[in-house]
Amino acid sequence: MASQDHHMHDHDHHHHHDHSHEDAKTTTWVGADGKVYHSHDGLAPHSHEPIYSPGYFTRRAPPLINRNFNERAFTIGIGGPVGTGKTALMLALCKLLRDKYSLAAVTNDIFTKEDGEFLIKHGALPEERIRAVETGGCPHAAIREDISINLGPLEELSNLYKADILLCESGGDNLAANFSRELADYIIYIIDVSAGDKIPRKGGPGITQADLLVINKTDLAAAVGADLSIMERDALRMRDGGPFVFAQVKHGVGVDDIVNHILQAWEVATGNKKH
Repeated sequence: MASQDHHMHDHDHHHHHDHSHEDAKTTTWVGADGKVYHSHDGLAPHSHEPIYSPGYFTRRAPPLINRNFNERAFTIGIGGPVGTGKTALMLALCKLLRDKYSLAAVTNDIFTKEDGEFLIKHGALPEERIRAVETGGCPHAAIREDISINLGPLEELSNLYKADILLCESGGDNLAANFSRELADYIIYIIDVSAGDKIPRKGGPGITQADLLVINKTDLAAAVGADLSIMERDALRMRDGGPFVFAQVKHGVGVDDIVNHILQAWEVATGNKKH
């Protein structure tokens, strides 16, 4: 029960947060994980508790049981640090899936619409199927705490184009960022080898709990002195054996593998058969 005490103790410090919890619509409850959650100001339910471990794949938030895919199609969240290949993966997925599936995409950048413009410039999808969102703050806020900035355009695109699959790209963030299950039915976290082979074992909820971890730019390993066998060992250990893929997204390596993981999850969630 020691961890419970920690939780209660940490809850005393909430007045340090810069948004007020005093409004009339605040509801508070204890989640199944023993953490104290609340929701207010229209934000998704969240807790302000420190994360004591890098997380466990087998204990990740399960997909929502009551999801209505007629309101919003099966949504893939793509997250990861800055410059690891999120937008390149978005482009590759669009190219591989767009002929057989109705797709739409929403990209997040903090201060620009660059990622959306990149997808349009490279003809990932017809321009009207791509929306770029400027989050103006911590990227994780838009995929985890207040997801409405993404839900709006995703729902609209989903209905406009009778989408089968939606892609939602987070802004580049740190290792603590991960998608809310309210937003992403399938979470891909992408890192690359250029930051060194230490990254998988540093963990964080994206690395440990994403449905799929992608380790990109394996062709750079020699240049940065990264050992791929260490990355493989640590990824397996940190993810309790959960799936990961080595890739060179820009060169098309490993992308088929990623698509297979996605379509398998899509079949399970929606009951549809892959086209």
